Amino acid sequence: MLEYERQMQQQGYTAIAGMDEAGRGPLAGPVVVACVVMPLDNIIEGIDDSKKLSAKKRQLLYDKIVNVACEVTVSVVSPQTIDEINILNATKRGMQDCIARLNVADCVLIDAVKLEAKLPCMSIIHGDALSYNIAAASIVAKVTRDNMMLEYAKQYPQYGFEKHKGYGTALHIERLRQFGKCDIHRDSFIKKFI
Repeated sequence: MLEYERQMQQQGYTAIAGMDEAGRGPLAGPVVVACVVMPLDNIIEGIDDSKKLSAKKRQLLYDKIVNVACEVTVSVVSPQTIDEINILNATKRGMQDCIARLNVADCVLIDAVKLEAKLPCMSIIHGDALSYNIAAASIVAKVTRDNMMLEYAKQYPQYGFEKHKGYGTALHIERLRQFGKCDIHRDSFIKKFI
């Protein structure tokens, strides 16, 4: 998982960030972008695409990542902003925000999204499965978002957010039809269901 990081090192970069998001597809909740610079001389075993890991494993790795990382930035983009500018632009806004707050990184590896930014960026298809730094960022983004959705589940218990984290499961769609939308639903995503 270090092939792309090694490529960037060979080009003279020394502080390589990885960036990914969680929550592009759900019907409710924000999209969360994380950007991390991991030291490449202190590899954390088990880091992988967050989708391949259990919630418990993700949380354990999250704790290790935030303790070891040279730098971590996280950006949360609201459902209202997603509705206003669409999910791709909302994701890019979160990515620009993360990059703007970096201090040590000198380049950024990004999962799939092409981005013009103040630092050199390389977009990698399936980057969360191919790059150590992107995989670390995917874990930070996913754990951050899942924990937010657990808090929203307390605020809006009727929707079952603790089970589906806002994704369009049968249960979520059923509850959406039963109770209507709440403040964290994305109008542009739910219109075909209600």
